[in-house]
Amino acid sequence: MTAAYQADPRILDLGEGFYDPVEAAEFPQSLLRWRNQRWAEATGLGGLSDAAWAAHFARFEPLADNLSPALALRYHGHQFRAYNPQIGDGRGFLFAQMRDEAGRLLDLGTKGTGRTPYSRTADGRLTLQGGVREVLAAQRLEALGVLTSKPFSLFETGEDLMRHDEPSPARSGVLVRLSWSHIRMGTFQRHAYEEAPERIAALIDHCIAAYYPELAALEGEARTLGFLKAVTDASCRLAASWMAAGFVHGVLNTDNLNVTGESFDYGPWRFLPTYDPAFTAAYFDETGLYSYARQPEAVLWNLHQLAGALTLVCEDQDAMAEILDGFAPLYERLIVEAFCVRMGVAVADDRNRSTDLLRAMLTFLRQSQAGWERFFYDVFCGVASEARLKDSPQADKYAGEHWDAFWTLLAAHEPARPERLNHAYFTRGAPATMVYEDVTSLWARIAEADDWSGFDAALADIELMRDALDLKPAAETSGRPQDGLP
Repeated sequence: MTAAYQADPRILDLGEGFYDPVEAAEFPQSLLRWRNQRWAEATGLGGLSDAAWAAHFARFEPLADNLSPALALRYHGHQFRAYNPQIGDGRGFLFAQMRDEAGRLLDLGTKGTGRTPYSRTADGRLTLQGGVREVLAAQRLEALGVLTSKPFSLFETGEDLMRHDEPSPARSGVLVRLSWSHIRMGTFQRHAYEEAPERIAALIDHCIAAYYPELAALEGEARTLGFLKAVTDASCRLAASWMAAGFVHGVLNTDNLNVTGESFDYGPWRFLPTYDPAFTAAYFDETGLYSYARQPEAVLWNLHQLAGALTLVCEDQDAMAEILDGFAPLYERLIVEAFCVRMGVAVADDRNRSTDLLRAMLTFLRQSQAGWERFFYDVFCGVASEARLKDSPQADKYAGEHWDAFWTLLAAHEPARPERLNHAYFTRGAPATMVYEDVTSLWARIAEADDWSGFDAALADIELMRDALDLKPAAETSGRPQDGLP
């Protein structure tokens, strides 16, 4: 470890009632499949040898001066809007906490480390396919500028797992992910359910100290209201960034959204192949509750549940309602900004023109059914890409009244850093995609022949896109977690 490693198991300050000590399962095999060296370097762990990496992230020997034992965090949640008081960390735990060079608190959490007090009838394991999918989703979202957890390590563990939604027996894996926080909206719900206002107050204090220090001077109900506003704004920004990325999370339960507005817990996710507001990711989402276009609504509904839990320490429900009512106008602003970034243009001085641009864009995409990723690749930086449009495989779609209306508005927007078009990613002529067929194809090669070349190629493609786009999630205050390397 280097001097950049700064252990800080801050979660212990909360004391009893928030977690349970647990031990990792013992696995018959520890075969490293992926290591996030970029983020390992950022946390002072980049110098770990392969043997030390396996010791910490496959056998889960504690990191120096850190959590020992690991902790399964307690929470409840609304799952597809039905309250479930029987959940918590059921197949993972908080393994370590540390500071980065900017002083921000980071969590290392696990997925697939075995049974905990909240596993119920499950085995606490993770399929290797699930681990592969999480790496791909999070890496792509990070490249697109979405604030997301970072896949840190993936091992294959040599067990055969029985699953009803995958061909079984399925290969097993264990994942470690780096996050700004593992405190979920459902964490507050659990302590409200248990009628423990003192724990809710302690959680608010903890979150302000760790993630929103600009709120530290607030007292009493103003403190709770400030916290709710910060989480609402962060969650609103997350929703807007998902939409611009064309991402469908699939399971937006209250236990899958955290207090820092960070995307995490990737299960049945999908990226849009073409624009479809009703597109869903999960086969079991029969009503389209978490479809692409309903994601902002889902996030706001979950924020209402968080506010409900906070009523145990704040009686000013009118002020809470006012904060939540601010979600819609903030979202209207952020969604325009997010799509302008996606198209590589600056927001117009007259914001109404950028709003009109977004409407025209969606009208065109719905009418033409142009490929989603191909479209943003082709129009990136607006008029600076006019010549590139003619070489697109879907150039024939860039015609007609809806296209003309969109292009007129886009051409009036100033390109943002058009020099990015000189990058190899844009000169090669094809975008990086991660639609369902891409994922199933690369997994089939792994499953059938243990051929990881497709997985490696997909990650290399994402890295090329990351370097070309050069995006980092926006954070409006100094206390908010900022993405990107220190």
